[in-house]
Amino acid sequence: MRKPHVHAFLYISSQPQNVLTFVRTTTMASTFSPKHSHGYAIRSISLPTRSHPNTVRIEEELNKLKSWEVSSTSEAERIFFGLSGLAELYKCMEDLLKLPLTQQALSLHQNQKWVDELLDCPLRFLDILGETRDAMMLMKGNVRDLQSALRRRKVGDFVIENHVSSYWSLRRNTRKQCTKSLVLLKHSEGSSSSFPLDLNHHLSAVVRVVREASFITSCIFQSLVSFLSSPILRSKVNNKWTFVSRVMRKGTLVQNVNELEKVDLALCRMVMDNADKDFEAENIQCANKELEAVVVVIEGLENGLDCLFKRLINTRVSFLNIVSN
Repeated sequence: MRKPHVHAFLYISSQPQNVLTFVRTTTMASTFSPKHSHGYAIRSISLPTRSHPNTVRIEEELNKLKSWEVSSTSEAERIFFGLSGLAELYKCMEDLLKLPLTQQALSLHQNQKWVDELLDCPLRFLDILGETRDAMMLMKGNVRDLQSALRRRKVGDFVIENHVSSYWSLRRNTRKQCTKSLVLLKHSEGSSSSFPLDLNHHLSAVVRVVREASFITSCIFQSLVSFLSSPILRSKVNNKWTFVSRVMRKGTLVQNVNELEKVDLALCRMVMDNADKDFEAENIQCANKELEAVVVVIEGLENGLDCLFKRLINTRVSFLNIVSN
C-alpha cells in the first residue's frame, strides 16, 4: 500500500511586509506604461508524509518565497526580498544534494532526460545572472560618470548633454538585452519532461522541490530583468529634450514610477528647463538625487546577485559530483 502524501500549496500572499528599508518606498502601479505583471498559477508540491528534514527545510523556504511579489510596496524592495530568499533556498538545496541518500538515489537514474534537466537548471540561471550583473555594472559606471559631470558643469553645457545621451543609449542597450533574457525565461517555463512515477519517496520529493525552486527562480528573474528594461521616459523633438507627459509639463507630482524612470524624468526636466536660470541649481540637485537613488538600488541588486551566484555555483557542482561519480 502506498503511503499517504500531504500537499503543500504555493500561492501568492496578499499580505504586504517591509524589507530592506534603505531603498525608498514608492507605489509601483503604472502611470506611463504597463508594468510587467505575473499571472502565476497556484503551484502545489506533493511530498511524502515522512520527508527528510532537508526537504522540509526547502519546502519552508519555498513557502516564504510564495509572498515575494507582494512583500513590499516598492518594486526594487520586492526584488531584493526575492533574491535574498533564493540565496537561502539554494543553500538548503545544496545541503539536500550532499546527502548520501540523495546522491545514491540520483546516481541510479543517470543519463535520463529528467535528471539532465535538473542538472541544467542552475546553469541556465547562471548565464542570465551573469549577463544581468554585467549590465548593471555598466549602468552604475555610466551613472557615476553623469554625476561627476553634473558636479563640474552647468546645465546647457555640451558635455552634459553628451553624458545624458550616453546614459539613455545605455538604457536602450540594457532594454534589448533584458528583453532577450525575459524571452528565454518564459520559454523555459513548462518545458520539463515527466519523471517516473515509481521513484522512492525521497527522490520523488527531491525532484519536485528542485522543479519548484526553478519555477520561483524564473519568476523572480523575470521581475528583475523587467525592472531593468523599464521604458525610457523621454522623447526628442527638433533636437530638444522634452517631457513625455502632459502631467509633467503641468508640474503635477509624478508617482507610480520606479527609480530608473525617475532618473529619466529628472534628466528631461533638467535639460528642458536649461534656459531658465532660476531652476538650474534645483534641477541639477534633483537629477543628482535620483541618480544616487539608482546607484543604491543597483548596488543592492548586485549584492543579492553575488550571493545567489555563489549558491547556484555550489548547487551546480553538487549535481555534477553526483553524475560524475
